[in-house]
Amino acid sequence: MTEITIRMLNESDPEVISKAFHLQGWEKPIDLFLKYLEEQNKEQRVTLVAEFKGDFAGYVNVMWQSDYPYFKEHLIPEIQDFNVLIKHRRCGIGTLLMDRSEEIIRERSEVSGLGVGIYSDYGAAQSLYVNRGYVPDGKGIFKNDEYLQYGQQVVIDHDLNLFFVKQL
Repeated sequence: MTEITIRMLNESDPEVISKAFHLQGWEKPIDLFLKYLEEQNKEQRVTLVAEFKGDFAGYVNVMWQSDYPYFKEHLIPEIQDFNVLIKHRRCGIGTLLMDRSEEIIRERSEVSGLGVGIYSDYGAAQSLYVNRGYVPDGKGIFKNDEYLQYGQQVVIDHDLNLFFVKQL
């Protein structure tokens, strides 16, 4: 684990991160990380970057004001957009990113929140969050700014989420 470092996003990161995800077949544009940097500079978010042996390995965001209604109403910071490069998974990087995110949140809040997709692509994340002590917030499935109701039909995609909370 001593080969892994966690630090805040800086000006040299957007291009490096975007390229790393492109090389594994995921499109994450440079503009996304420039936005993260701008919002971090305004203290709206903290973006943590993980490096393994000096190379980019993953990142995660802490949003101080979530757009998710329950978190926003209860002032629960949200962990968002948690990603570790495929080649660096199962090495403890995700655990360290989550540990540091929770430490940062603990400075301002006793509760941490996060949302996760509900189909199989998110299976590893679902297990990780439950193993870390996150529990559903009890509000049900959320998509496109609404809680879904019995009988409602939706497309299963990245916007279909279940939200979790954890007492820190």
